[in-house]
Amino acid sequence: MNIVLIGYRGAGKSAAGEVLSERLRMPCVDMDAAIARRAGMSIPEIVEKFGWPGFRDMESREARELAELDNVIIDTGGGVIERPGNMEALRKNACTFWLKASVDTIVSRIQGGMERPALTSGKTFTEEVAEVLERRAPAYRSAAQHEIDTDGRTPEQVAETIIGIWSKKK
Repeated sequence: MNIVLIGYRGAGKSAAGEVLSERLRMPCVDMDAAIARRAGMSIPEIVEKFGWPGFRDMESREARELAELDNVIIDTGGGVIERPGNMEALRKNACTFWLKASVDTIVSRIQGGMERPALTSGKTFTEEVAEVLERRAPAYRSAAQHEIDTDGRTPEQVAETIIGIWSKKK
């Protein structure tokens, strides 16, 4: 059984995934890094060349392939829930966790990071985060089996919570 981590970027998926990987001795696959590796270019370059729909196509292909693995931690990109088929595939053999964080927490964790292009135009960074998070929240909630608030919690604390839930499901 896999562990799938979903949530907005900056919610703590990668940090918790690293701790989970170490503690559970399971590989952690960073979905965005896998997409970039396969494409031979960064996410901003993919989006510039193919647009967001092209990136989402690559993401869907990656989701289907990762869903075929077993006993891995899958650290998804924040928009993986944009296409319902992605989560249908990933949930087949997984326990799915939505790592949630407030807009303020997300902004403080990722502001200044240029690894992803803007999702909206004409807005401040904080306005974009708030708008996209509000739009995506129902999809995260629908896709997740468990919700974990990461505000004020260390990656180790988040990982311990996930391990506690996951170990009962195995």
